Amino acid sequence: MTDLTKLTLAEARDGLAKGEYTSVELTEAHLKSMEAHRNLNAYITETPDKAIEMAKASDAKRAKGDAGAMEGLPIAVKDLFCTEGVQTTAASHILEGFKPEYESTVTSKLFGNGAVMLGKANLDEFAMGSANTSSYYGNVINPWKGKDGKDLVPGGSSGGSAAAVAGGMALAATGTDTGGSIRQPASYCGIVGLKPTYGRCSRWGIVAFASSLDQAGPMTKTVRDAAIMLGSMAGHDAKDSTSAPMAVPDFEAALTGDIRGMKIGIPKEYRVDGMPEEITKLWENGVAMLRDAGAEVVDVTLPHTKYALGTYYIVAPAEASSNLARYDGLRYGQRVMDEGDSLDDMYSKSRAAGFGKEVQRRIMIGTYVLSAGYYDAYYNKALKVRRRIYEDFANAFGTVDAILAPTAPSAAFAIGENEGDPVKMYLNDVFTVPASLAGLPGLSLPAGLSSDGLPLGLQLIGKPFDEETVLRVGGVLESAANFTAKPFGQEG
Repeated sequence: MTDLTKLTLAEARDGLAKGEYTSVELTEAHLKSMEAHRNLNAYITETPDKAIEMAKASDAKRAKGDAGAMEGLPIAVKDLFCTEGVQTTAASHILEGFKPEYESTVTSKLFGNGAVMLGKANLDEFAMGSANTSSYYGNVINPWKGKDGKDLVPGGSSGGSAAAVAGGMALAATGTDTGGSIRQPASYCGIVGLKPTYGRCSRWGIVAFASSLDQAGPMTKTVRDAAIMLGSMAGHDAKDSTSAPMAVPDFEAALTGDIRGMKIGIPKEYRVDGMPEEITKLWENGVAMLRDAGAEVVDVTLPHTKYALGTYYIVAPAEASSNLARYDGLRYGQRVMDEGDSLDDMYSKSRAAGFGKEVQRRIMIGTYVLSAGYYDAYYNKALKVRRRIYEDFANAFGTVDAILAPTAPSAAFAIGENEGDPVKMYLNDVFTVPASLAGLPGLSLPAGLSSDGLPLGLQLIGKPFDEETVLRVGGVLESAANFTAKPFGQEG
């Protein structure tokens, strides 16, 4: 039998339908891979017993002719999604031991469509980070290795999800993207990551970072896999006031392989100072591939892009400061209290012990920009700039169908390399943040290798709720790029 951990989601779906193997066999193969690759620390909580139970139930459903769109397919769930009866930590000490009594809407939809949960994937604490090094449960290691053999970051915050998929420890995984946390780790790990339009997937039951930015999406091996999984994740949810009341299209049907006559925009503002030559070359190759496929390439301008990163690091920490105020050690989570302490002492000690350095840093930034005297100078101004960024994209989409840009300014770097410079770490999101601020769909797919043999990603940005066009162009680009390299241990 073929190595079941090397199958794509679509291949595994088709093999199950043909009876070539069972969901139990498929699940057991991935559980063995998880055990063999625990050194990568991709999971916080493994759920093997639950996975086998779900797989058996799935096989029984299929035998009755009642198979869902994700029936029997084993996936990883980012540990930001609340899962009923299964520990949900957001990679933070303050939530250690928390077992929700409810299921997030996205995971409920996936499980309702037959998906099997292998475990809860590691991430940056409360999804705050670009390298997956801020988790209370230890950093995740990228399955890829540099030429010098050093351990590399998988990107963040959805680094555990990306590593699980790239390393053959899950067929696919859920991720969340606030400023690039699906797309950037997808680029670093050589997989596909799709951030849908804000509102396409419900945020209910997802631990909040920045409520006006957070969006769930699929992390997969191929563009087709992303289309399949998004179809089971998306949909209106009355429990989420920001969930869009829109029908879910057949995303897989959008992969026609034909983009002739389409117009693809190239934003000049994404040519930033100091961008490595290999990133520029990758982008140029992507442009050539789309031209060869019959698309028309058009230069576009997004003049407020240069303000996007600064705007994001005002808006996101402000919302994080507000959202994380609920973690006080009183209602749930870790509590630190000495006899005779006041309530204020308990709050401060619990939060100091429960939150890591990066989370504390962002709470402090957010509290500062929301404070009296600075609210208008920083937060209100950032909201106005955010609107300008959205308008730039709206103007560009008046003439083009999608926009092509790099996903990240570099390949994956060594663990610890940029830890002493948080600003440099924040710059990893320079190409992904603008689409997040505008609430637009963005797809990252592997399109080449760096000089060190590491994956590099290209990003496609689309109009609001036009994931179909993004997937259509992405499928063509994926076919042209023909990216077949695999991380260490997954060759062949």
